[in-house]
Amino acid sequence: MSDNVLTIPGLWNSGPLHWQTHWEKTHPSWTRVQQRDFDRPDRDEWVATLDDAVRSQPAPPILAAHSLGCSLVAQWAKDRGGRGVAGAFLVAPSDVEAPDYPIEGRSFSSMPLVRLPFPSIVVASTDDQYVSLARAEEFARAWGSELRVIGAAGHINGASGYGPWPEGAAMLPALTRAWQSKRAAGNV
Repeated sequence: MSDNVLTIPGLWNSGPLHWQTHWEKTHPSWTRVQQRDFDRPDRDEWVATLDDAVRSQPAPPILAAHSLGCSLVAQWAKDRGGRGVAGAFLVAPSDVEAPDYPIEGRSFSSMPLVRLPFPSIVVASTDDQYVSLARAEEFARAWGSELRVIGAAGHINGASGYGPWPEGAAMLPALTRAWQSKRAAGNV
């Protein structure tokens, strides 16, 4: 598994029970992308912060994003080209276009539906309050991502019982292998 992982929380950050927090404790070299304000995101500021975090890495990182963090990864790839990333693990991508999406996240007013230039996996739930399965499937298709549906798992966060989440961590090596294959073929 890669030692170079950037965790990317969404709206309101990821608390102490969240899988991202558990993974960072288990892997001290993994780094959380810290936004200035997790409660009132500014899309352009968040994109710039992610870009700085990716550029500061010694090797192409895997992005482990949750919820609005998935929207951020897609927006960053659209705006900044998505270079310098080994892959993206996109968990419970929230539908920022849904009429009931929290007002605090509205600076991300549309979901970029562009093919990502790196390997990616979208993990979705059948009963996520922030995205329907149909929309998660649409995102995965547009991004060129492998889709993994894990059943009724809520928003796949600490409140849904996804703390340490070893099954999620077990999916990351597939991204590393996909990146290595792409690099060996000269496609990076």
